[in-house]
Amino acid sequence: MAPPKLYLGRKVRALREARKATQAAFAERLGISTSYLNQIENNQRPVSAAVLLGLAEKFQIDIAGMSLGDDDRLLSALSEALVDPIFENYSANLQELKLVAQNAPGLARALISCHQAYRRNSEQLASLNNTLGSSVSTAEPTPYEEVRDFFHFVDNYVHRLDIAAEKIAAEIGIGERETGSALGDRLESRHAVRIARADAKDDAIRRFDRKSKLLLLNPYLPSATRHFQLAFQIGVLELNDEITEIVQAANFHSTEASEICKIGLYNYFAGALLLPYQAFLAEAKALRHDIGLLATQFGASLEQVAHRLSTLQRPGFKGVPVFFARIDRAGNITKRHSAAKLQFARFGGACPLWNVHQAFEAPGRLIRQLAETPDGIRYLSVATEVIKSNGGYRSTPRRYAIALGCEISYAGDFVYADGLDLTSGAAFDPIGTSCRVCERRNCDQRAIPPLKTKLTVDHHVRSALPYTIC
Repeated sequence: MAPPKLYLGRKVRALREARKATQAAFAERLGISTSYLNQIENNQRPVSAAVLLGLAEKFQIDIAGMSLGDDDRLLSALSEALVDPIFENYSANLQELKLVAQNAPGLARALISCHQAYRRNSEQLASLNNTLGSSVSTAEPTPYEEVRDFFHFVDNYVHRLDIAAEKIAAEIGIGERETGSALGDRLESRHAVRIARADAKDDAIRRFDRKSKLLLLNPYLPSATRHFQLAFQIGVLELNDEITEIVQAANFHSTEASEICKIGLYNYFAGALLLPYQAFLAEAKALRHDIGLLATQFGASLEQVAHRLSTLQRPGFKGVPVFFARIDRAGNITKRHSAAKLQFARFGGACPLWNVHQAFEAPGRLIRQLAETPDGIRYLSVATEVIKSNGGYRSTPRRYAIALGCEISYAGDFVYADGLDLTSGAAFDPIGTSCRVCERRNCDQRAIPPLKTKLTVDHHVRSALPYTIC
């Protein structure tokens, strides 16, 4: 299969304008004609390999950083919105959507926001019974939806926090001494914070008293969770101003969204502190992304390691583009991010054929899957169950399944690809994003028909589905 053509007009134009260069001067540096550069900037012609190499050589640009990752995420969200039946009189082709995502990202995001508001209002009206006079409005996105989209469109990488975390990790000796001691010493010496065990009856994981500077931790926390909470507290005490500026710049619609985002950013910092970027990236490559060995190496949990792998998007030092997700037993996706082309549905559940669901059936095992999406892109996916508990026999453990994977072209960088036949099409399971947008016609695991399709029903024939998709 021929590699996809790269239309990077917006990025090339932004690069030129950042250097305050005219098209003629910029084209001359690249060794191309001004008309060719003009066509590239207007997405009338793709960027050739020679131009990419010229950008890297003349302007020290990371070629991997010129990828269409952000456009892919925006394209996926836009495509999902436009399959809604309200757009039944309009059927956009892929090229049209790419042009909008690449050349008018602000317009694309505005359309997505309008569609989200429409869906929320529609769902509210459908559920109203005796509350027609309610003042509750869902025209605005929920706080969690806003925060989810914030991290989604920054590629789950926050450079300012990542650099700060790496600096602090070097100062306190993360990786050179016992992690808990390093974090505890930082809190005590720099902030006069005392760390103590919380009362066994206190169900809080972490409780901090600002006046007494006493940090209470649940006595039943596993070491990885304990370290994460210590790192979180360091973030609260040392990065509050930076995180406040990031949140203010995001212009959230509500105070709730701003506060939730702050928690998310503190969590991001904690993960980056425990798993410092360059050291973690080097080990991930050396251990071929074996999440079990990485967890042991850094004293972290499998989920912390898998999540961190999805954030390795630093310009000039990118890791393998992976997807990461966490689902609960009801199939709700509670965490999601994809630096790969695989994008998760914004509405509805995940594909039932995806191996992440099987993880609940095989506790303690890591399940591998070769999968292919309807667009023909193939992936390696690994999934396992994780159990979280803060107490003993009477406590109710929380069970999740996590999935981590990459496009098949990167599979050789993962130990999990060993022994799998990556060349046989029959080895790949057909999966989709979600039933509502999946275009497969013959899937017997389909929960609902795809939107914007016609159905026929034959009363004399019954197959796995009671209808046929036209």
